[in-house]
Amino acid sequence: MQCKDLGKLPILLVDDEAQLLHSASLVLRSAGFAEVLTLDDSRAVLPLLASRPIGVIVLDLTMPHLSGKALLEQIAAEYPEIPLIMMTATNDLQVAVECMRSGASDYLLKPVEQSCLVAAVRRAVESRVLRAEFLSLKERMLTNSPHEPSAFAEIVTQSPAMFAIFRYIEAIAASPQPVLITGETGAGKELIARALHRLSGRAGDLVAVNVAGLDDTLFSDTLFGHAKGSFTGAERARDGLLASTGEGTLFLDEIGDLSIASQVKLLRLLQDGSFYPIGADRPRQSRARIIVATHCDVRRQVDLGSFRKDLYFRLRTHHIQLPPLRERREDLPQLTLHFVEKAADSLGKPAPSVPPALFQWLHNYSFPGNIRELEGMAFDAVARSQGGVLSLQSFKDAIAEHMPMPGDGSFADGAPASSGSFPERLPTLKEAEESLIVEALQRAQGNQGVAAGLLGISRQALNKRLIRRDAESF
Repeated sequence: MQCKDLGKLPILLVDDEAQLLHSASLVLRSAGFAEVLTLDDSRAVLPLLASRPIGVIVLDLTMPHLSGKALLEQIAAEYPEIPLIMMTATNDLQVAVECMRSGASDYLLKPVEQSCLVAAVRRAVESRVLRAEFLSLKERMLTNSPHEPSAFAEIVTQSPAMFAIFRYIEAIAASPQPVLITGETGAGKELIARALHRLSGRAGDLVAVNVAGLDDTLFSDTLFGHAKGSFTGAERARDGLLASTGEGTLFLDEIGDLSIASQVKLLRLLQDGSFYPIGADRPRQSRARIIVATHCDVRRQVDLGSFRKDLYFRLRTHHIQLPPLRERREDLPQLTLHFVEKAADSLGKPAPSVPPALFQWLHNYSFPGNIRELEGMAFDAVARSQGGVLSLQSFKDAIAEHMPMPGDGSFADGAPASSGSFPERLPTLKEAEESLIVEALQRAQGNQGVAAGLLGISRQALNKRLIRRDAESF
């Protein structure tokens, strides 16, 4: 059974007091547990477990026919995966210790407060789901590639670090717990959120909202909606994004910019699944999965007091840290070709060929804007390209704003440049020759005779080099 289905299994209440069963089932249903079963005869529990799966069992300790303690031992032996919560009117520490040793996950004293019952059941459900996720993660981490590569089709990569993230995503995708995605701007956090949603199998859609710049009132209205007449201009009730998300996924981007007041409301939503529309007296329940993302160092924000510690630890139940592009340089050729083809298709023109020298130039750049910056460079270069070979000039112009380019001024006035103008990794002779040929052809606007003159070689020599290059690339 998948992790997402474990959280939907029914809760079983077993007690010989009919009134307690009735009131406890109402409390749990109002707290968001869709299916609650009750039994007033302990002898019927084992036959029920044999006929259908159960999520959590809340069991009275003292019952006629078959005692709760005897039933606890049988269930723990035959169904060890089911969490058991014991209830009793006896305030005896020794009895509580014996129950825990026999396999109980919690111990409640009668009369049980409603909040204590809901919290105990919710902890038991989360514990079971997290244990299943751990076993799934352990299994998936033993492989080297994702089990469902189609779910990551939007993400262009051959990086081992990214493949490790894919395997982790597969392990946690079905979990109802929140996910925190961190990484620099432009690293692809929303693509990761979309992959998570696709793999989750949730019935609803993924609804994305950027919460940066939203004050508390706008945040509440956007997510939770409002009741009719709750403020001036509220002529009718309006559902927020949570209601429209249903059982889908709500993706909150730039979560590090939330105000403290909004953080409190988000924490309540994560803790018990409840929220209040503006002006409403009664809470509403949500079954949406929450994914948040930020480029901020949230741990540092916690230390500075601008982000709640309890919310931070609640959000990072599952945490994905995306590497910046400079830490996955092996993806540069594949990403560049992908964006060039994408740009050409959007502009309705043939995709120009990409000179190999470009990859050397890109390899020595730090990409502060990450993948989004590379995509912008590729689109600009394709838009400016007039021939069959992609122009390097737009890349040079963009990169020159942040770092000296390899070869810039290397032969100004016939004098070689100083060694400080070269990149950290020197290009090979083959790469340097390729770069010079491409530059000469661009300056000559494709005229091979003029380009040969700029290089100081014959046209026949240039033609031989071009034929050799084409043969090698083929």
